Amino acid sequence: MALTEEDLRAELSGTTVVVTGGGGLVGSRIAVRLRRLGARVIAVGKLDAYPARVYGQLFGVRPEDPDVIVGDIADTQLMKAVASQADYVVHAAAVADVAFCTRNPLAALQTNINGTQILLDAVRPHADRIRRFVFVSSAAVYGNGDPAEPGMQCWTEDRPPAPLSVYANTKVWGEHQSALVMDAAGISHTSVRYFSVYGEPQTVKENSHSWVVAWLAQRAKLGLPMRLNGGGRQVRDFVHVDDIAEATILAMVAPRAHRQVINVGSGVPTSIRSIAEEILTHYPDTRVEETPLPEGDPLGGFADTTRMRTLLDWTPSISVSAGVARYVAWLDDNPYALPDFLVAEAARVRQGHGKRPEPAALPA
Repeated sequence: MALTEEDLRAELSGTTVVVTGGGGLVGSRIAVRLRRLGARVIAVGKLDAYPARVYGQLFGVRPEDPDVIVGDIADTQLMKAVASQADYVVHAAAVADVAFCTRNPLAALQTNINGTQILLDAVRPHADRIRRFVFVSSAAVYGNGDPAEPGMQCWTEDRPPAPLSVYANTKVWGEHQSALVMDAAGISHTSVRYFSVYGEPQTVKENSHSWVVAWLAQRAKLGLPMRLNGGGRQVRDFVHVDDIAEATILAMVAPRAHRQVINVGSGVPTSIRSIAEEILTHYPDTRVEETPLPEGDPLGGFADTTRMRTLLDWTPSISVSAGVARYVAWLDDNPYALPDFLVAEAARVRQGHGKRPEPAALPA
């Protein structure tokens, strides 16, 4: 039976939930939802991945806010302090940008491996208090799936991992290590494998190719060409951040999610090219360019959502078309969200060409 709003409020009201990565898009959205359900949220994060205004104006996270802790999950004493207060832990902190992890593998390992182990060690002594530990993983663990399997692939949680990047490797390790440590400690645990997260107020980082909806929409908004890496042939399973947050909270409290790995996706395969087509309906004058496929960027697949629907008794509620429309409307209403480096690029293009180039049809 599906957990109702009343069920969630009864379960969470008065509890303390530690959310690592609480300053990011997903972590901040989880925190907002938990607070509405009556939980106290301790949001922990370095708040160093974006300019300060992104955290304050977009994600609504400010260092001066009560229960926002600016700190590193690799800080042993800090993790011991927050874990001692927790009834639940959602571990969403990570260096999550695939391109950055590829360029800086040691930085990825420091946070995603060392930091995760430090947090696990801090949680382990509190089996009498902590009800569940949720590890946030990623569909990146599947890589391109089985190369011997032709056509578009639907990935079940039982498929062996086939990571193609440093980032994906750290998520495979995190799932296994979380299960090992929590089982030994007698603490309930769940891993949630997010598929492609998108939605307002997502913004982009320079030299990154993550978060394709935001990348394409923000470039189109500024009159820049939308760049389809690899021609946009890659398949993704896009899930709005509101649905991601809801699924994570359900996985945190649902009895049947105990000791499970759960795909969080829509179950609908969507090509990056089709996302560009959706955005073109809102910004029809936009040019489209094909660019090479970046290193570590999988061709992709989509989620088998049977386990999610069965264990959580839940499915996402926001379609890709509706989600893209929401993002574009939000971007139109909040032009200050456009990152400075993209605004500067658009200014250079205007100065160099005098006018916006004529639109081109989406490549066939």
